[in-house]
Order: sequence, then structure tokens, then C-alpha cells
Amino acid sequence: MKPEHIRMYTRVGCEDSNAARDFLEAQGVRFDEVDIDANPVALEFVMSVNEGKQRTPTFEVDGHTFHCSHFDPRKLAGELGLPLLSPTWRQG
Repeated sequence: MKPEHIRMYTRVGCEDSNAARDFLEAQGVRFDEVDIDANPVALEFVMSVNEGKQRTPTFEVDGHTFHCSHFDPRKLAGELGLPLLSPTWRQG
């Protein structure tokens, strides 16, 4: 089942967030991105769902939340119901 709404909480300079963004774009997945450094409400949300930690990227997908820090394409693909790896995606 394809997710209806994906929100990715990130921060500038976060390598895991950059990798997740690249992965989603390579997969053709649409998502909203929220910078937790620029949005105190978003920062509070991320900390509330990650045991007080500022883990990025954190995802909110149709009401389900999870983080992908350290970036793991298999975990992200599994959570989003995507094929394991796109032929255009190269982790490296």
C-alpha cells in the first residue's frame, strides 16, 4: 500500500537526511521536508517521538513515525513499501 502523505524532518548538514532525500527522489517518491532547526514545533515533535533525541531524518507517514538515523535504504524502503532498491539508486 502506497503512503498517502510522507513528511521528512531534517536538519541542514545532516548526512543521513541528505542520503534519505536522494533515495526518495531517485525512487520518485513525493514528500514534504521540514527543517527542525528552523521550526521549533517540528523540533519538539521529533524529540517527542525519539525519546528526547533530535534524530534526523525522522519520518511521519500517514500517522506512523520512525527515524532512519543512521540511514538504511532497506529500512526506509520497507517502511514505505518500496522495492528494496531502485536501479537508479546507488548507495555509496
